[in-house]
Amino acid sequence: MKNFYNKITARPKSVIIIFILFAVFGTILRGFVEVNYDINDYLPEDSKSTVSIDVMNKEFDGGIPNARVMIQNVTVAEALEYKNKISNVEGVSNVTWLDDSVDITQPLEFIDSKTVETYYKDNTALLSVTIEEDYILDAVSKIRNIIGDNNAMEGSAVSTAVATDSTINEIYLIAIIAVIFVLIVLILNTLSWIEPVIILIGLGVAILINMGSNIIFGEISFVSNAAGAILQLAVSLDYYVFLLHRFEESRKIFSNPREAMVDALCKSTSSILSSGLTTVIGFAALCLMRFRIGPDLGMVLSKGVLISLISVFVFMPNFILLVFKIIDKTRHRRFLPKFERFGKFVSKVMVSFVCVFAVIIIPSFLASNSNDYYYGSAHIFNENTKLGSDTKLIEKVFDKSDTYVLMVPNGDNAKQKKLSNQLKKLPQVKNILSYVDTVGEEIPEEYIDKDTLSMLESDNYSRMVINLETDHEGDDTFKLVEKIRNTAESFYRNENYLAGNGVSTYDLMKTVTSDMMKVNFIAILAVFIVLVFTLKSITLPVVLVTGIETAIWLNLSVPYFSGDTIFYIAYLIISSIQLGATVDYAILMTDRYMEFRQKMPKKEAIVNVISSCTLSILTSGSVLTVVGFLLGHFSTHGLLAQLGLFIGRGTLFSLAIVMFVLPGLLYLMDGIIKKTTKHTNFYEN
Repeated sequence: MKNFYNKITARPKSVIIIFILFAVFGTILRGFVEVNYDINDYLPEDSKSTVSIDVMNKEFDGGIPNARVMIQNVTVAEALEYKNKISNVEGVSNVTWLDDSVDITQPLEFIDSKTVETYYKDNTALLSVTIEEDYILDAVSKIRNIIGDNNAMEGSAVSTAVATDSTINEIYLIAIIAVIFVLIVLILNTLSWIEPVIILIGLGVAILINMGSNIIFGEISFVSNAAGAILQLAVSLDYYVFLLHRFEESRKIFSNPREAMVDALCKSTSSILSSGLTTVIGFAALCLMRFRIGPDLGMVLSKGVLISLISVFVFMPNFILLVFKIIDKTRHRRFLPKFERFGKFVSKVMVSFVCVFAVIIIPSFLASNSNDYYYGSAHIFNENTKLGSDTKLIEKVFDKSDTYVLMVPNGDNAKQKKLSNQLKKLPQVKNILSYVDTVGEEIPEEYIDKDTLSMLESDNYSRMVINLETDHEGDDTFKLVEKIRNTAESFYRNENYLAGNGVSTYDLMKTVTSDMMKVNFIAILAVFIVLVFTLKSITLPVVLVTGIETAIWLNLSVPYFSGDTIFYIAYLIISSIQLGATVDYAILMTDRYMEFRQKMPKKEAIVNVISSCTLSILTSGSVLTVVGFLLGHFSTHGLLAQLGLFIGRGTLFSLAIVMFVLPGLLYLMDGIIKKTTKHTNFYEN
């Protein structure tokens, strides 16, 4: 290891130039990384709704309606004018309104009221719009300009457009505030004015390289784009601080700066690598999810931590050696006191905290698994946003609504008519737009307008567009999806395809719930195995994992007791993130305890551990907490905001358990730890 680090530090300027060039390339390449804001795109490729959409895109030109546009105070003629204008917007492949279902040349009083009120009610028109994926941003903006701010629009396409515009600005704001906070924390935690800048430069190089290297994925999810950089900043910070502190300690022993750096690297490699490896494994566990936002986020975060580790061991040593004289010239006094008193306080109350910990483990576990969930994107923007208020306005006039598309083999019109009649018996079905419903089962295709026919018939399939009075998700919606699928299956066994927002959310629910146990189990098992080898103990990994898992359960139990509904995706992701990001604190605390325990009795070792570790743990923990709460506060995207809140609150729970409970567990289990850990050499009282 020493020879390796001697080679690494042999040519500081060359190494620094190489990393700076990589960072520059990363900055350029990040502009070419596309960001996907559609949750449904991350369903497994073999899910029923994904397969259905693929079949529909292959067979038909128009997709599933992904926007509803409501225009108030208009006549039928004026509504048709709006329909024509929206139809001419680039990227709009189809606009459906009342005239596509019935003959509106006759008085509306003579038309079925249920059909009419699906599209036109109280002088208000509701248009179903299909926008092609590549044109969503521009098309939504142009439609908004056509209808004005007084009218309303909602749907997955609108949600995607709003998320794209708002999230980009919010991420920049969060990043700026996070960097300022990190700078303040580092100033308080270091003894030189320039050290915080050096650490931020090292972190910035690693983050820019990671962001640019995402080009290998082609595109990343909005979750990875929003959380990737700031999480990399928060979880990697302590590696840089630890190396810099080790270098300062080694300089007291070695007069030659390079020798001091090599010594610091040799002494810090084990601790930094074990912390980094557990973090990488926690994030990498997300790659086991079938719901593909998990692998997307897992790969981005794992890669980011690995790049940070390379930066710490290769770039930072050379960068520090280049500027260490400036560090010496910019020394300042210690701003924060030592934590001996806090260590003595913890030693007095730690057993009481262990008792409380033992009592809350089971209730927190049960509560964390009893939450109510949102699975899709329907509730991402609340009523305080423009999209949220628009959605509420549309639902006030036309109720909750969704559109499904059912495709069945063509050729048997009588059978299709029976299927359509059966579906119309479902109370949620408002109307069905299909060949047999609109044209009639007995009229030959050659007498039908080609544009109308192409919407409803392909070479292989007939398409039924089903308008429903239902929410985009929920128990009732999921039961409805099952009923429609079962009905279609009874007529066309294994030859029917159902797609739609609610259908995708149903499949999403099935996918993410099946991911939960698998991801958590493998993440915990992998971290446990790493801890067994790094700590050379059977007992300590159990203590550490139990402590952090309880912090996770406490975090996820808060919504249950407060009666809040949470996004299942955030619930699923936070378990791996909190485990990977905060288990480092427990490792640091345990490592130092084992070190002090070789020199002193266990009570004294606890006091010294708290005194020596508190500042390092609080530095990293406070940054992760603030970054999480910043994301939670500033993001208008409900999923990202909730994920941020989970990160911030979860870090606080992890800090509390590491600072107050773990010392008590180490103290009480000292004898067992000694017997189940290799090479303890504990001090004998």
